[in-house]
Amino acid sequence: MNVQSTYPVGGAPDEKAWLKILAKYRTPHAGRSVFELTITAIPFTAFWTLTWLAVHYGFWWGLILIVPAAGFLLRLFMIQHDCGHGSFFARRRFDDWTGRVLGVLTLTPYDYWRRAHATHHASAGNLDERGVGDITTLTVTEYYGRSRWGRIGYRLYRHPLVMFGIGPAWLFLFQQRLPMGMMREGVLPWISTMATNVAVAVIAALLIWVIGPVSFLVVHLPIVLLAGSIGVWLFYVQHQFEETHWSKEPEWQFPKAALHGASHYDLPRPLRWLTGNIGIHHVHHLSSKVPYYRLPEVLRNHPELGEIGRITLWQSLQCVKLVLWDEGSRRLVSFREAAAVARLRNFSSTPVC
Repeated sequence: MNVQSTYPVGGAPDEKAWLKILAKYRTPHAGRSVFELTITAIPFTAFWTLTWLAVHYGFWWGLILIVPAAGFLLRLFMIQHDCGHGSFFARRRFDDWTGRVLGVLTLTPYDYWRRAHATHHASAGNLDERGVGDITTLTVTEYYGRSRWGRIGYRLYRHPLVMFGIGPAWLFLFQQRLPMGMMREGVLPWISTMATNVAVAVIAALLIWVIGPVSFLVVHLPIVLLAGSIGVWLFYVQHQFEETHWSKEPEWQFPKAALHGASHYDLPRPLRWLTGNIGIHHVHHLSSKVPYYRLPEVLRNHPELGEIGRITLWQSLQCVKLVLWDEGSRRLVSFREAAAVARLRNFSSTPVC
């Protein structure tokens, strides 16, 4: 039974109070978790197989099935994501082994990724702790403090073709084959990446042996690349929006950064389901132990949370141009807006492109 939230006179809870309120949603339900895994893995397998059959028998129009196959692969990653937070099953061991198996399909070494992602959650929005598990974001001051080539490099990195095309391909096909950023942090990141690589190689070899190298590349590679690009887009919009939160220590505080530094990406219901409710990202960051299938329940019971950081699908398209954090106005700005800020503050704003 859903009960609408009621609060005493004085308004809604602050960020710290929300932590206590959300605690009651942190319990996963084993039956529901198994059901979610089943209704995601079976359709993915079915669409993958149908795509291959279409290619095998020359029905090239069947390649359109790559789109739903990529969607369900993305949803499998969202389940892996919940496993990484220990929120999918009630037992850590079940979460970890489910995540490791799914990591082979998503080309994401589970234990290595889990550690990097935990760092992201612990430091999101902290200007003093950037660089692990996040999208590189410079301040206006830092950008204009770079050399001409440094600015050009940042512009290229932030170009949509790189950010949502070349970047995801590089990340999932190459970068995650080694424990980048953790090469000297013990054996676990190495075991995670190498074991995943071996499993990926074995499965790829078996599929190539069964269906042939051309069919494998025509079917599987586009599915992986499309799912990866959509995943990076979601991650981008969840943190790269105009009124996000960035601050330096000691001002930075986890509850505030979590609730206001992540968006509520209010997608149409079918897309919300396919993406594992990851758009309710501000609630997820504030209480990452809440299973993704309980996040809509949180919004139903506490509708005021739905208005914090809310971005629609149409509005999210405008986020692409937001590339620099302006510490003066405390918002993300475009390169054009940053140039105007630089002129006002007497920075060097020599054009770089």
